[in-house]
Amino acid sequence: MITVELDNFSLKEICQSGQCFRMRETEENTYELIAGDQYLKLTQEGTIVTFYCSDVEFLCYWVPYFDLDADYGRYIEKINPRDRYLCAAAASGSGIRILRQDLWEMIITFLISQQNNITRIRGCIDRLCKRYGEKKVSLDGMEYWSFPTPQQLGTATEEELRALGMGYRARYLVETTQSILKGEISLEKLYNMRYYRRAKQELMKLSGVGEKVADCICLFALHHMDAFPIDTHIRQVLDEHYKRGFPNRRYHGLRGIMQQYIFYYELTQRFRR
Repeated sequence: MITVELDNFSLKEICQSGQCFRMRETEENTYELIAGDQYLKLTQEGTIVTFYCSDVEFLCYWVPYFDLDADYGRYIEKINPRDRYLCAAAASGSGIRILRQDLWEMIITFLISQQNNITRIRGCIDRLCKRYGEKKVSLDGMEYWSFPTPQQLGTATEEELRALGMGYRARYLVETTQSILKGEISLEKLYNMRYYRRAKQELMKLSGVGEKVADCICLFALHHMDAFPIDTHIRQVLDEHYKRGFPNRRYHGLRGIMQQYIFYYELTQRFRR
């Protein structure tokens, strides 16, 4: 068990930010997270966060996963104070971190996310893991299923995936999995691609991966902070608040963080309306 004090860190905001779909609140201020084959319980009271794991797991896995070494307060300070909308968005989601998630898991996750809502995405991923992943037991006795590897998912047929509720995305999952298993697209090479636009172009060679999905994978797995996924809600914000275009030059290297503040703000504002 590791207890640390963290600024600009909110489990609630991260959970609701649309980055990951295997994190959930189990009781007030208590969360559980499954990432790949790892399980983690977390609690938060104010700025005090407790990670229920070993020192080695915390330092080697969860510190990079949650981007804990980065100072997000400095990112927020770079926002133009005259941009009232972005200032409000950042204030609303100031506890968000850009997670460093597994590339393979994010490819499959964001293929499933297309034309889908968060509740259905979570359900699809849960069923996929229970059907093709490996059953695990955490140190405190919690049963969970790992995210299926390419080899495990490679046994799935389109019909089986449709039966799990994947719909038309089932074909994309099968074809993308086979592309990776055959070495047509290399996960290792994607990890090593230094430039965001090159990685995005390579990802778009996969079945079903368009610009928005590629940007999500670049941001949430490869940590290319210039990736700026545009969905319907982000497009509406750009049309309303940035008629001359988003100030990309000012936020070079930070665009993905700004996108997350906007996305979370719009998500929470919609619930309040």
